[in-house]
Amino acid sequence: MSTENLANCIPKAPSTPPNEHRLRLGTRASALARWQADWVSQQLQAAGVAVEQVLITTSGDVTSGPIREVGGQGLFTKEIQRALLEERIDLAVHSLKDLPTEPVPGLTLAAVPARAEVGDAFVSVAYASLAGLPEGARVGTGSRRRQSQLLHLRADLDVAEIRGNVDSRLKKLDDGQYDAIVLAQAGLHRLGLADRITERLTPEQMLPAVGQGALGIETRQRDEATMAAVSVLDDPQTSAAVTAERSLLLTLSGGCLAPVGAWARIEGETLVLDAVVLSADGRQRISTQVADEPVAAARIGQHAGEQLLAQGARDLITAARAS
Repeated sequence: MSTENLANCIPKAPSTPPNEHRLRLGTRASALARWQADWVSQQLQAAGVAVEQVLITTSGDVTSGPIREVGGQGLFTKEIQRALLEERIDLAVHSLKDLPTEPVPGLTLAAVPARAEVGDAFVSVAYASLAGLPEGARVGTGSRRRQSQLLHLRADLDVAEIRGNVDSRLKKLDDGQYDAIVLAQAGLHRLGLADRITERLTPEQMLPAVGQGALGIETRQRDEATMAAVSVLDDPQTSAAVTAERSLLLTLSGGCLAPVGAWARIEGETLVLDAVVLSADGRQRISTQVADEPVAAARIGQHAGEQLLAQGARDLITAARAS
């Protein structure tokens, strides 16, 4: 899409009332994105910062097919980032798992608030657990990472593509199109749907996506006033954890749709990163764990990525993309 056409996708921000400076926060219009934007707005307003929201339609919002078939990198972020660069908005809030790891010149990840639930949720109407599913049960997920890990655990399952927002996926489950679906715990909690969780999948069962459960607040690099305003929302432990995870993914050149799982967390005074790469069918699985002090977060992720590459991660990622 050309710059001119892309710019036309971005609505004009509402005018600012006289004598009142408001930060313009760009957000998608989905229920989950609006929850995230509302939360950030409330936190900033509690700190004395006026905020107004600007709704932006992204490519991912108007895509009906499987995301990996239409170039999933940045589908939910590119238009919002363009709005930032063109100064139509002052900050953006992203689900960090959707934000590509390749840096965009002129933009910076200015704050990462405290992380919510990091894991995945097994949701079913008829079955109490993943282990309790019968052979051949149909499980819906739009994530190659989840698909691969599900098949690694249960090669007998029929793991099928599912698209749509959280509500539409739950409706498809309730209508009997799937025996179970897998969603992020954080999204269900944020939407007030935690009661739909049948089983909380452990990291041993399924490592989450890079950045899962975390929000990322993006600003222009030279907008020091906005960067200072949002800095109050930054959580150092979460920031260190997602820095390690994103450094891992960058080293792997994996992208957000690759069959890569990662979970970094502070244990005592140590930052521990577990990471895994799988084949699309789940038959091959390589993993590593790297630990160091939190200030070395980027190095931890790079080291983990290098270890996985040495075990053949690039071939698995390339084959998964082609499948």
